[in-house]
Amino acid sequence: MHTHTPASGAVNDHKAAERLAKVVHEGQRTIPEEHTPLVCKPNKVESWRIFKIMSEFVEGFDVIRQYGLAASFFGSARASFEDRVYRDATLLAGRLAKRGFAIITGGSSGVMQAANKGAFEAGGDSVGLNINLPEAQSYNPYLTNRFGFDHFFVRKVMLTYASEVYVYFPGGFGTLDEFFEIVTLVQTKKIHKVPIILFGKQYWGPLAAFIEKTLYEEHKAINKDDMDLYVIVDSVDEAYDYIVANISC
Repeated sequence: MHTHTPASGAVNDHKAAERLAKVVHEGQRTIPEEHTPLVCKPNKVESWRIFKIMSEFVEGFDVIRQYGLAASFFGSARASFEDRVYRDATLLAGRLAKRGFAIITGGSSGVMQAANKGAFEAGGDSVGLNINLPEAQSYNPYLTNRFGFDHFFVRKVMLTYASEVYVYFPGGFGTLDEFFEIVTLVQTKKIHKVPIILFGKQYWGPLAAFIEKTLYEEHKAINKDDMDLYVIVDSVDEAYDYIVANISC
């Protein structure tokens, strides 16, 4: 007689689920009033922190699943670029909102506020996914829905999986980080190919040249067709037409 034994993978999954359930239950009971930052490798599993991270994932996905077609806008939170950058973000977001796109940003100031303003004034969905910092980042006043995260990586996952289009205006480290995150996920086929727009040839041109000459030509660190994963545009019309022509939903 043959006795059925579960596959080792199923057994391991069951054990992992039991451990997770235990940690979540303990974490829910032990959340401290003040959350100390995780600045180095912990010596033990902090159940409350795992519970908090899971809760943020659940709540974050609850927010983004409310929207069908969506476009994520990235760019500087500072008012340090020329006026055209913010004006174009407002105009493009407004046109996309009128076409039925929810506009999703980090919810703060600068380019994010400009994009939310365009969506809000067009009567569309204008969403802000902000980050909770010791020196609080204020939400801009043009949001129809908003959520604040304690963990950057959870917020990044939400921004990464929220949309069918990703638009990058000039910005700093955060904007560059988000661009390379998305283009890497598409390159490695972890997400479907989606329109990735770099807005502003003067700003993005030097980076594109570095990618082509240094990464591709000198070191063959990427494939030639990897440079087709994104497009650089210089006007609202160019960006809008490209998005409409390449959206797959």
